[in-house]
Amino acid sequence: MSEPLRLGALISGGGRTLKNILERIDEGSLRASVERVISSRADVTGVKLAKQRGLDVRIAARCDFAAEHDMHDAITSWLVEGQVDLVCLCGYLRWLRVDEPFQDRVLNIHPALLPHFGGKGMYGLSVHRAVLRSRRRFSGCTVHFVDDQYDHGPIILQRVCPVVGDDDAHSLAARVFEEECLAYPEVIRMFADGRLQFVNRRAQISAKTE
Repeated sequence: MSEPLRLGALISGGGRTLKNILERIDEGSLRASVERVISSRADVTGVKLAKQRGLDVRIAARCDFAAEHDMHDAITSWLVEGQVDLVCLCGYLRWLRVDEPFQDRVLNIHPALLPHFGGKGMYGLSVHRAVLRSRRRFSGCTVHFVDDQYDHGPIILQRVCPVVGDDDAHSLAARVFEEECLAYPEVIRMFADGRLQFVNRRAQISAKTE
């Protein structure tokens, strides 16, 4: 793309994934701009962070809309108004209806190796506790396209990290987040470079050209 990739970020909490993306933009390793931030809650740290950065923030709280579809209509309208090229779910905890303008243009990052430890209710420390209960030796993160189910769309990229003997949910979460900080910007770069496509329900990545 000749112009920086225009991102829309959807959040529900502290905004640390959004912060990671902004830091990559600031350091020059990610040629993009965050044009719109949409939060499912008004009273979260991520909203404060976005406003401090001067970003355009909208609140899509379910209680502010007469019906679920009205909320989704508003989200799509705000993203279109922002001329967003790519939508990034950054700790967004609600189901998102992906409308036609953004088909194959919505990404999510999940703090586990999908298809394991995903689905409704699997977020935050609950994911890492489930991994520890399973006695898996490895965990990691997954970046995937978003479809009409939680944590279900085609997988684009996964990064792996070990589960060590004295891990608790917090220590494992910290190790996984280190991988998330690398994985999400990498996939956004793939999209910006035109290397990422959604073909026959699968993610395809073409080789990087010099």
